[in-house]
Amino acid sequence: MNADNKFNKFVIILLLFISPIVFGQVRLPKLISDGMVLQRNAPVKIWGWAGKNEKIVVRFIGSTYNTTADDSGNWSILLSDLKAGGPYTMQIYGNNYIIIYNIMVGDVWVAGGQSNMEHNMGSFDWYYKKEIANSRNDNIRQFLVPETFDFNGPQKDFKSGSWKCANPKNVLKFSAVAYFFAKYIYDKYKVPIGLINSSLGGSPAESWLSAGALKEFPKYYAEAQKYKNNELIKQIRESDSKRINAWYAQSWEKDKGYKNPDEVWYDPSLNTSGWSTMKIPGYWADNTNLGPVNGVIWFRKKVDIPASMIDKPGKLILGRIVDADSCFINGKFIGTTSYLYPRRKYYIPPGVLKEGENTVVVRVISNIGVGGFVPDKPYEITAGKESVSLKGEWKYRVGDKMQPLQSQTFIRWMPEGLYNAMTAPLLNYRIKGVIWYQGESNANNPAQSIEYKKLFPAVIRNWREKWNEGNFPFLFVQLPNFMKPDSLPSESNWALLREAQLDALSLPNTGMAVTIDIGEWNDIHPVDKKDVGKRLALAAEKVAYGDNNVVYSGPIYKSMKIEGSRIVLSFSHTGKGLIAKGGGPLKYFAIAGADKHFVWAEAEIKGNKVIVWNSKITKPVAVRYAWADDPQGANLYNKEGLPASPFRTDNFQ
Repeated sequence: MNADNKFNKFVIILLLFISPIVFGQVRLPKLISDGMVLQRNAPVKIWGWAGKNEKIVVRFIGSTYNTTADDSGNWSILLSDLKAGGPYTMQIYGNNYIIIYNIMVGDVWVAGGQSNMEHNMGSFDWYYKKEIANSRNDNIRQFLVPETFDFNGPQKDFKSGSWKCANPKNVLKFSAVAYFFAKYIYDKYKVPIGLINSSLGGSPAESWLSAGALKEFPKYYAEAQKYKNNELIKQIRESDSKRINAWYAQSWEKDKGYKNPDEVWYDPSLNTSGWSTMKIPGYWADNTNLGPVNGVIWFRKKVDIPASMIDKPGKLILGRIVDADSCFINGKFIGTTSYLYPRRKYYIPPGVLKEGENTVVVRVISNIGVGGFVPDKPYEITAGKESVSLKGEWKYRVGDKMQPLQSQTFIRWMPEGLYNAMTAPLLNYRIKGVIWYQGESNANNPAQSIEYKKLFPAVIRNWREKWNEGNFPFLFVQLPNFMKPDSLPSESNWALLREAQLDALSLPNTGMAVTIDIGEWNDIHPVDKKDVGKRLALAAEKVAYGDNNVVYSGPIYKSMKIEGSRIVLSFSHTGKGLIAKGGGPLKYFAIAGADKHFVWAEAEIKGNKVIVWNSKITKPVAVRYAWADDPQGANLYNKEGLPASPFRTDNFQ
């Protein structure tokens, strides 16, 4: 046999050997993949698709499981008696052969909600530098669900996604809240933790409900039906794109700052003698005579940089800007951000800063509402350990006044869409429970906040029903403090929504992390995600892990009793006792008489009760505590350091 024939025979034998791999039909969902974490101490489904009536064999930890795909190609097997540990390898045989590597067995938690759950460690890399550097842990893993929606029924799988172990690179994509939650749980119980991050910024509760669950809410159900029309979605997208692109095109074409190429307004040598001044940070509607105009406003400031800051890595820090900005230093473009929420931190390349006078220019685009520089944020240039403040007087000039830009239609937030695309493909995957941070998008007005009393429990019940695991632990974050504090007792959409969240504790196996002390009045995305994760983990210790000794909640209002001109309040979850954090009197209690008009009240702790009164109200009927968007100074805690949940004893409309 000549050499060519020998080679041809070898190729034929090789093709025959590998053909089941090349042409095989067994397929797996994205979740069943390298690095996955399987739920311990529970029946665990492994599933996928294959050819009609194809025989499937699964081998895992010394056991063999056999099944046959049905007429539609669906197949599944159940693993049992899995104990925490790993890494393991799984082998799956059909007409092809698949090996899944580096499998761990531990506890699997779904992290759901909107942006405060979605925000990853990379969003706070400047704040959590040490935590990121020390994050390497193969026992903490995340599967990041791709952000997508679908209105045409529950989807079976994701288009992408993989499991990642925590390390300084991967953790940047981990949900910050979920990561800190997982770290606390792992440090306590030493079992692998798998996180399935299925969250999307801006998403309201109704977008996470199934079609069946939405029938309880006819308005949302009807809206979901409308978006099953793909042609309508296409038309909306095209219309939005055309309108928005035209608006921004005009902002460039008519901007006086770019009109004359010989006198662009970021040029450091530009004559600004005719420019006005504004104190930054602040909003030009408040700090200038412009009023609440939209369009393009340019800002310039000259700052002195010492020689000690030159030739060092630098950053331009501009707090937050409403809405978009482009930044220049000494005529060099430094960076841009297209929307209002991210914190502005721009890297300054070497050679840009110079000793002595430097010119900082910020081109701000305000597309709707009030534009400007968010107060109580850092505004500075840093290099090494030194910094130069940018707060104070800036010069400004209008580049172009424009009509407000009508917002885009956020189709991805419409009812049912996220459930179908980001929840339904998870339902076969066995989990320990859910951690949830959501509600901001349902607190736009009193009606919505009150409606959340039905919507939020509907989400919990719906997910439990669809997962078919019974009443698995569902732990959630109560909305933090946000917006400007009020000087007098007032009504509050956020307080109403917090009340709806508090009410959800009536469902079994639920837990709530109160966060009214770790938010930020000027930022809907507070940076403290570590304490949020810790408080969720405390709730998990009790609800999910059965620790009956842990104090996992701050004081929760239980009942009231009127005694003459005073109201006596009783609480659960008092721990080792009630305290006014920081000492001094209790704050943010309000009391009302029959006229339902609330005024600030005095309050004191007596044992595990709080007595509330106001000398001008002789016949009180109701008390409220921390009832505000931002109840700044509310200080009722237990001795374990956990804050009391806001509450009201009334049901006034």
